[in-house]
Amino acid sequence: MTPIPRSQLATIQISVINQCTVLTDDEVSTVVGALQKQVTNDFRPAWGVDAELQFVPSTGQPAAGTWWLSILDNSDQANALGYHDLTPDGLPIGKVFAGTDLQIGASWSVTASHELLEMLADPNINLTVFVQDAETTGTLYAYEVCDACEADNLGYSIDDILVSDFVFPSWFESFRAQGSTQFDQQSAIQGPLQLLPGGYIGTFDVSAGSGWQQTTAEKRLQSMTHRGNVGSRRERRRTAREQWVKSMPHKEIMRRATDYRRRMDAIYKRAA
Repeated sequence: MTPIPRSQLATIQISVINQCTVLTDDEVSTVVGALQKQVTNDFRPAWGVDAELQFVPSTGQPAAGTWWLSILDNSDQANALGYHDLTPDGLPIGKVFAGTDLQIGASWSVTASHELLEMLADPNINLTVFVQDAETTGTLYAYEVCDACEADNLGYSIDDILVSDFVFPSWFESFRAQGSTQFDQQSAIQGPLQLLPGGYIGTFDVSAGSGWQQTTAEKRLQSMTHRGNVGSRRERRRTAREQWVKSMPHKEIMRRATDYRRRMDAIYKRAA
C-alpha cells in the first residue's frame, strides 16, 4: 500500500492521560510510544488519518483543544471523576479501563490501541454502513474498526508492546470477494464483515424495532443495552446526542481523583 504523504493529512492532537492507580506513568508512557508508531505507520496508510499523541502524567494537564484518551481504573472511576462523553471543550474522548483489564487477565495496551483507533475512525460514534437486503429492510453495521478482530491473541507487537489488530475500509464493502484484497492489518480476515473468534460488531435491523444489537462471531445477537461500561463507545452509540455530557474541567477531575483515592485507601484499610 502506497503511504499518503503526511503533508496531505490533517493531524489530530490527542492527550493520553494517566489517571489510573494500577499503572505508573512510565508504564503508560512506554505504551504511548508504541501507539504513536501504530497510528502513523500502520493506521494512517490504511485510513488516511494521523494523530500526534502527547502523554500526560498523573500530575499533568492536557493541552486545550486536544482529544483525550483517558487511562482509568474502571467505569466507576470514570463516572466518579467526571470523565463523561466529551472533553470539556466538546471534543472526542476515549476511555481505557486498565484496572478492569488487569483483573480479568486482558491486555490493557490492546484496549488502549483499540479505543484510540476507533476514536480516530469514527470520533462522533455515529458512522454506520447500511447493507440493504430488500426494498424496505436492511442492517446498519457500526463503523468500529477493531471489534471484528479485537481478541488479544489476534493482536501484534510494536517494540514488544501488544496492540490491537484493526480492519481496513474494505471490510465494510460488501461487494468485495473473499480473499480479493487485504481486510485487516494482520491479514487474518478473508472477507467483508467477517468476524474472527472473540470478535463482534454492533448491528441495527432497521425494520425490527429492537435497536442496537451485538452480533458475535458465533452469530449470536445480544442487546447492546445489556453490556458496555459507562462511557464506553457501545453505550454512547445507543445514547441520544442531546443526552451526551461534557467532562468536567481537568482541574476538577484532579481534585476528585484525590478524593477518590482517599476513599479507596480507606476502603482497603477497612477490608484489611
